[in-house]
Amino acid sequence: MYKVLIVDDEVFVRKGLISIMNESPLQFEICGEAENGKEALALIEQLNPELVIADIRMPVLDGLELIRKVKTELEQQPIFIILSGYPDFSYAQQAFRYNVSDYILKPVDEQELTAALKKIAHTLNQKQLLSITKEKPLVETVIESLLQTEPDDQVMGRIAYALELPISSSYTYVIAEMQDGLPHGEIDYMPALKAALQRYFHQKTQTLLIHRRPNNQYGIIVPELWMNELSPYGPKNYAGMLDMLERELKTTITLFVGCKANHLKQIVASGASAEKCLNYRFSASFKGIFMADKLLELPLYYFDVEEGLHSKLIYELEANNKQAYSSAVDVIFSEFQERHFAPGAVTNTIRRSMIAIINIIRQLEGDENQLYSTAELLHWQTKYRNLHQLKQVFLHFIGEAAEYIAGKRGDKSEGSIEKIKKYIDGHYKENIYLKGIAADFNMNPVYLGQLFRKTYGVYFNEYLLSLRIEEAKRLLRQTKKRMYEIAELVGFQNADYFTTQFEKLENMTPTDYRNLMLDNKK
Repeated sequence: MYKVLIVDDEVFVRKGLISIMNESPLQFEICGEAENGKEALALIEQLNPELVIADIRMPVLDGLELIRKVKTELEQQPIFIILSGYPDFSYAQQAFRYNVSDYILKPVDEQELTAALKKIAHTLNQKQLLSITKEKPLVETVIESLLQTEPDDQVMGRIAYALELPISSSYTYVIAEMQDGLPHGEIDYMPALKAALQRYFHQKTQTLLIHRRPNNQYGIIVPELWMNELSPYGPKNYAGMLDMLERELKTTITLFVGCKANHLKQIVASGASAEKCLNYRFSASFKGIFMADKLLELPLYYFDVEEGLHSKLIYELEANNKQAYSSAVDVIFSEFQERHFAPGAVTNTIRRSMIAIINIIRQLEGDENQLYSTAELLHWQTKYRNLHQLKQVFLHFIGEAAEYIAGKRGDKSEGSIEKIKKYIDGHYKENIYLKGIAADFNMNPVYLGQLFRKTYGVYFNEYLLSLRIEEAKRLLRQTKKRMYEIAELVGFQNADYFTTQFEKLENMTPTDYRNLMLDNKK
């Protein structure tokens, strides 16, 4: 990462620049802020930033004077971007005499700043590549630079010579991901990984191009020449390499193999294809090796699972039916594999299920944090990197939640659907509704509605309406009460709505029904 110092006497300008920088995909990080040139001068000497973004007009020491002092007094020589609220050509002329990289007018345009940063990143990458030696930390820096920009032939020749690499060989970028179920960086695999690869390739004195990546990943640039010396059949070599690494490092590993680059300076394309391979990590099993030339033709799925699968899982969880909810999880995870779910789509599905389950727990006045697996599943991406690991922790959460929900419902859950039907039969004349009954019986309303229909073959609202209409028919036959009185007696708040619902079920109005009954008595 390249360090950036922000220098401006207006705090909101500094914060705005920091926000833009933090969202940039380029290799820049903010190392400090200063509100005038004097503070900036001290910080440049202390922090040694590669880039300084400075306002041209500031108190104490302005931007131009800051640049002059840096150029003449300091050993550090960062690149400068000058900001100005004044479109005065004389300022720009003075700035460019000091070889500033860019002169940007305020208010800062995000696209203009991003374009300037890209140009500077390229310049800094080239400088790093030209300063290469065989020192180990710089090897990692070189790899990261090669994966961002394609160097010219002169620079590439210097790299190949310094590292004693076969420049005419093809190269492949490989990501080795440790499936150890641990947070990033808890174990440093780099020493063991280097030693194992040197033995595998029979290159004990050769510098290996390996660098650390996020999420317990290591990037490796593999010369095709080394692979061919083992066997002309590449995939078989990667299988052998994976087997050896897992034995040596004593953990499960997944390899994401990029497309072959015909020249080392084109490794950026191989790196990009290996990165895309990571999106297939939840696809059908490839026995620990994901090859870009096979995978990238397959379309990824970016949406959620179908509503029916989600509803089935939540229903069986609320029923605490272990076999059924386990089967629902199996189906969901089979979908992930067979339809090539992208990681974002998998995350959304897991999050959606968690939200639904947490809502049920909270409706029962429970606390999801009492479940051990809640925190584990909430932060699964920091530890679990394959489908099997994710399925295990998800299933554990589902099982724990099902038991917890059943426990919160307690005695009311035993034979609850029969009790609920009896309650409806005895209270249908009152202003009752599904959500209120569900709360009284410590149940989720969606689950109760599904359970009622499954048990009695009719929706809750349909059953309630049928009870009210049957009672209304009795009152129409046996009394002389008016329509609004009957509507109120059977649980309707509005006489017109009662008439509409009666006609829907009986194909006649309440008045027509009463008249028909009177005619039949004659």
